[in-house]
Amino acid sequence: MEKAVAVCGQEAVDLLNCVAESPYDNDKCLRLLQALRDCAVKQNVKKFSLADEANKEAGVSPKKGLS
Repeated sequence: MEKAVAVCGQEAVDLLNCVAESPYDNDKCLRLLQALRDCAVKQNVKKFSLADEANKEAGVSPKKGLS
């Protein structure tokens, strides 16, 4: 079974949080997008997935009752 590895996770989370902020800061989000792109290129990322998606592919059931 292949183990999922978090690569560029912090950059992705930072970008997602930026787009959710109000007021929206386009320049900041563009810088964070570029940081994520740079990380993805450097780490040779081919595809991103969420932890729940990785668990589904591995046949692992998500824990219920967690938020």
